[in-house]
Amino acid sequence: MKSDSFKKNRKVLTALLLCTGFIAAHPLAMRAEGSGANVQTVQQQQQIKVTGTVNDEIGPVIVASVVEKDNSSNGTITDMDGNFALSVKPGAVLLISYIGYKPQEVQAVAGKAIKITLKEDTEMLDEVVIVGFGTQKKVNLTGAVGTLSSKELKERPVTSAVAALQGLVPGLNITTPGGSLETKPTINVRGATTIGEGSTGDPLVLIDGMEGDLYSINPQDIENISVLKDAAASSIYGSRAAFGVILVTTKSGGTDGTTQISYNNSFRFSNPINKKHMLNSEQFAIFVNDALSANGNGVRFGEEYMQRILDWRYATPVSNGVRRKADGTLVYAIEANAAGQWNGGFSTGADDVEAYDVLYKDWNFSQEHNVSARGGTKKFNYYASGSFYGNDGQIKLGDEGLNRYTVTGKINSDIQPWLRFSLNMRFTREDYHRPSRLGWNTYEGLGAHAWPTLPLYDRNGNYVYNSGNALALTDNKVGGTDKTQTDNIYLQSAIELEPIKNWVTKVDMSYRAKAANRRWDTRAMEMYDINGQPYLIHDKKSRVHEELGKNNYYNFSATSRYSFSLNDNHNFNVLAGMQAENEEYTFFSAERLGILDENNPTLGLTTGLDENGNPVSPDLGSNNWAWSVFGVFGRLNYDYKSRYLIEANVRTDGSSRFLKSNRWRTFPSVSVGWNIAQESFFKDYTKWCNMLKLRASYGSLGNQNTKPEYIYQVYSTIAPSPNSGSWLQDGKKPGQAWAPGLVSSALTWEKVESWNFGFDWGFLNNRLTGSFDYFIRTTTDMMGKGVALPNILGTGVPMTNNTDLRSKGWEMSIEWRDRLANGLSYSARFNISDAKAKILEYPNNPTGYIYDSYPGKNVGEIWGYESIGIARSEEEMRTHLESLDRRYEEVNGVAPAEALQGQNHMGQDWKAGDMMYKDINGDGRISKGSETLDDLGDKKVIGNTTPRYRFGLDLNAAWKGFDLRVFFQGVMKRDYYQGGPYMFGWQGDLWSNFAGIQGVEDYYRDENSWSVQNGYAEANINSSLPRLSTKGNSGKNTTAQTAFLQDASYIRLKNLQIGYTIPANVTRKFGVSRLRVYVSGENLWTGTSLRKQFDPETIGEWNGNGYPLSTTLSGGLSLTF
Repeated sequence: MKSDSFKKNRKVLTALLLCTGFIAAHPLAMRAEGSGANVQTVQQQQQIKVTGTVNDEIGPVIVASVVEKDNSSNGTITDMDGNFALSVKPGAVLLISYIGYKPQEVQAVAGKAIKITLKEDTEMLDEVVIVGFGTQKKVNLTGAVGTLSSKELKERPVTSAVAALQGLVPGLNITTPGGSLETKPTINVRGATTIGEGSTGDPLVLIDGMEGDLYSINPQDIENISVLKDAAASSIYGSRAAFGVILVTTKSGGTDGTTQISYNNSFRFSNPINKKHMLNSEQFAIFVNDALSANGNGVRFGEEYMQRILDWRYATPVSNGVRRKADGTLVYAIEANAAGQWNGGFSTGADDVEAYDVLYKDWNFSQEHNVSARGGTKKFNYYASGSFYGNDGQIKLGDEGLNRYTVTGKINSDIQPWLRFSLNMRFTREDYHRPSRLGWNTYEGLGAHAWPTLPLYDRNGNYVYNSGNALALTDNKVGGTDKTQTDNIYLQSAIELEPIKNWVTKVDMSYRAKAANRRWDTRAMEMYDINGQPYLIHDKKSRVHEELGKNNYYNFSATSRYSFSLNDNHNFNVLAGMQAENEEYTFFSAERLGILDENNPTLGLTTGLDENGNPVSPDLGSNNWAWSVFGVFGRLNYDYKSRYLIEANVRTDGSSRFLKSNRWRTFPSVSVGWNIAQESFFKDYTKWCNMLKLRASYGSLGNQNTKPEYIYQVYSTIAPSPNSGSWLQDGKKPGQAWAPGLVSSALTWEKVESWNFGFDWGFLNNRLTGSFDYFIRTTTDMMGKGVALPNILGTGVPMTNNTDLRSKGWEMSIEWRDRLANGLSYSARFNISDAKAKILEYPNNPTGYIYDSYPGKNVGEIWGYESIGIARSEEEMRTHLESLDRRYEEVNGVAPAEALQGQNHMGQDWKAGDMMYKDINGDGRISKGSETLDDLGDKKVIGNTTPRYRFGLDLNAAWKGFDLRVFFQGVMKRDYYQGGPYMFGWQGDLWSNFAGIQGVEDYYRDENSWSVQNGYAEANINSSLPRLSTKGNSGKNTTAQTAFLQDASYIRLKNLQIGYTIPANVTRKFGVSRLRVYVSGENLWTGTSLRKQFDPETIGEWNGNGYPLSTTLSGGLSLTF
């Protein structure tokens, strides 16, 4: 109930809120201006003037919206006393609305003041949230739960539902390591979960209560998502839910007796973000020669070779592999030897190939189509949908593509008033194909291996691939095709009985089958000589590989719940249940040489012969595993007048992954809440503060999710390897097997304890809502490597429960939503979260080696040196080295045996352009010490790779059929150090520690550099990168240090969407109830201070060179019949 005393302070409070920014000045101005304009217009049309007052149960409602129905442009708002005046046409109907109240319609009457009393809309109070094995009112939640509805996912041009979740729920961390069709985003709840040595910490994903694949589900089938983040919220699921649960509820049938058919599509064009580019052939040759000469070696591209490169680069293209110089002379990218076969591309090639542009498209096309039907009544309803997603891939030279098909069917039936039945069926298929020799890491390694001088074509226009990693091998016709088909089948049925009101028993049975069938072939590498005659090089064999992996998952659960109240104040909900899960996996593979029909490369059409006609035994492989979990559980919910809230859970699980003596564990949790807004002393404030709830929870869970390779970690296993011997026995290679490793018979559950403290609020009739949570999660007895044993033992140490990890963090979300008198509705939602983790216990590092786990280590630490800077002259370097010698003499009382050697622990030949390091320990020498906690030398923690302060900002507006969404996502703090070739270009050799890409060319050059001396480049003493010297140490100038520590924080315009819904009075003429057209863009803009060759979302892969994400532009329509 509201308090009458609030009336006296209503005006003062409203003025205060206006001043403090709870209500924006600009929207109010729009209201006032709109009102005045409307009055003038109506007067000109001789319309009637209507006046009135809008109240609620305790007094005037301020800034309520008053609009003429069917003419949203004519409206006004109530003043500080709830009064309004509006001119409308005779007989008009007024629509009065205000956030938090039910809208009302009244007939306009001239000359008579209208009195309207708004009633509170209890929808917010009655909003339910999906939780474990049931639902709860949102206002009664005591655990940490984040929620999303389908509107946040609609029409996003993304490849999966997972990608669409990024940045929308605080604490739900979605990381996208790359943009290839094979790459799937990773999901994490609340930061680091394990140290990764033997167990995993992925959240449990349940789709309609059944474990499922969130990557393949059709996003348009999703109704809502709940993320259970603390132990109190997720503990009802037991051992599978130690690190959070994602509950996905799909759409169901209608209940109003009508049938609704919907169709939407999306046509998309994607462009890689920040795609790498190679140096041109001239820049590349200069770079290589500078690097080699800086280290005292001879150049690779001599004068004659350089001239060939320049001739080709500046000649006019004639045909593939042929160019013409200005004097008419033809030049070729590669020359033939005396036998007419082509010379090696690395040693003699003189092409100018931009590998990234040759291999990858600038734009690729994809499309998505969804159709669904829903209908029925409360007694029987149905939902069915189908979708297709097709992506042509980014590969230009070969053929790549992904097609995804989904079919879903759901029925719900009330067989009797006390008996309900539901059936849910879902099928998904993914067909992916790519060139066989296009590895998943081709892009990542391209800059290091695809020299621009490597020829792509010979003079006859045939592909050249006498270099084993040449680009032409990605052509399917040359290298073969790799195809994978993955099917998921979900079947789920449930029977629900309610023999007595509020006593509901539910039995749920579900089954999932996943089958992944892969087949790839590789062709013999055949080239054509200068006369067009074929010859084989390198891999002269052809082969076919086929494999099949299948998962079968079974789940049976039964729950019984009873709700009752005492004296209408004490409300109870009791739940008890059991759950049994089982999963089995089977895998086999076979590979055989000798393709008979290149148009149909299958295992059955192979000869088993090598290129010389000799028989070769096929390679066979197989694997299988299984696990089971059985659990019983219970939950009690109690609330007193929705004011005092208590929830208690307990679950006992037994897992087949452990021996009988350690198989069973019991895990309890408890959470409490206090809704202060329901207290009598708070009545005076409930007009502007609708909800203020404090929450606290504690829970203990067990983690049994071991890595697949450790699923039988309590058993001794043997790994046989057929035909792998290095000797012949009866003319054949024999099989081998290795002695089993040690196991720990005491291995048991990891224990996860979680504390959570939070509060939720709703102000101004829930226009301003939000929540805040602080959590502490401690994992003890985590799987880690056992204490080191003598090497003479001959086998590795077993995994044991010996490691402890603690994560701490907080999350906040805040949302403002409102509607103006002119019909403009808008909202702004901001969320932010932070988490960091520290290792508390780790016994297998007695020396305290800093690059291994150790007690007290913050996860993600970056160790390195403190840089002074690049020496811009010989004098500056000499001055620095002399200062180190002086300090050495001060400490030791004697000068060093050799002068100017203070940095020689880091490398040799210190000159202008090299790095100068700070002597942190003050001993006059720069060194890494033993890299242990007791002997750090001059190393220190210079940063941390953990992403901090992840955030999302979602802005929405709608007006007269138009809608706009602007969504930003990012990370506010993250350190990043990249010391590899994609940062510095050179790290000691041309084959594995080298990358000739744009972005590495700003290196130090002076008058002593080869390129400057030979007139190919100018001096560059103010460079951002040091000189290309690795003498004495490949990391001499590139080792982790503060000078090149990068700020990897970023903000990205993740989605911009503009739509228009055509008026219903137009579309109904064509039998369409709703038609919306839209354009949408994904990853449109990025703000970051990283160097240009790096993307903040993909830096965790391959020396910061992950497959690029894409900017995607899309358009489509959504219609409902």
